[in-house]
Amino acid sequence: MATETHGAEPVAESGGLVFHPMDQFIVKPLFGHGEVGMFTITNVTLWLFLAIVAIVLLMVVGTSKRAIVPSRSQSIAELAYGFVYKMVEDVTGKDGLKFFPYIMTLFLFIVSANFLGLLPKSFTTTSHFAVTVVLAFAVFITVTVLGFVKNGAGFLSLFWVSSAPLPLRPILAVIELISYFVRPVSHSIRLAGNIMAGHAVIKVFAGFAAIAAISPISVLAITAMYGLEILVAFIQAYVFTILTCVYLKDALHPHH
Repeated sequence: MATETHGAEPVAESGGLVFHPMDQFIVKPLFGHGEVGMFTITNVTLWLFLAIVAIVLLMVVGTSKRAIVPSRSQSIAELAYGFVYKMVEDVTGKDGLKFFPYIMTLFLFIVSANFLGLLPKSFTTTSHFAVTVVLAFAVFITVTVLGFVKNGAGFLSLFWVSSAPLPLRPILAVIELISYFVRPVSHSIRLAGNIMAGHAVIKVFAGFAAIAAISPISVLAITAMYGLEILVAFIQAYVFTILTCVYLKDALHPHH
């Protein structure tokens, strides 16, 4: 997460240049100083709240005066709605459309948090595992409960590869079971890791920009990385969402 996502304050120490690209991910109290407790309002709290505000402004306020010729906000909202709706329908089938509101909310939250994190002086909440793990485990628990509610013991057929030779099926079942429980880990690490890495690299280049000899190269590198991060912000939201759809499809149709 980034309190100073695209800046750096290099400090001369023993004739060298010292800056700390990971300092931007420190969770700090929003008011005053001291320990961060369970109920402390922090910079994370602020930017999580701003992500929610951005979604409300786009999807509620921006579409409140719907017109045949849409405004910019209405066009963006309609594009986002159509994009996610088509994704859910293509991956999960018609059965999965009843879960569209949940998946749409996931996508909008992640993409909003990612893009807000690209603002100067901002804090990218999706770069913290505390946020992405909650999102990933919410998907994991929802899909697992749904699988057993809809299919009963038949949900266990997800782990039994009936198309494989009989002697291999028990081995494949163990592999499938391990793979299933690793899902929330990979789901959360993929999002947080990619967002964190990009912001850290930008901070490193920003630190080198203080050196006159390589400042133009650093500025070009920062510009290129920033453009890449805009793409990554959308792609990571898309990847998280489409994996959610794939897991949902397994719960609805577990048979291999």
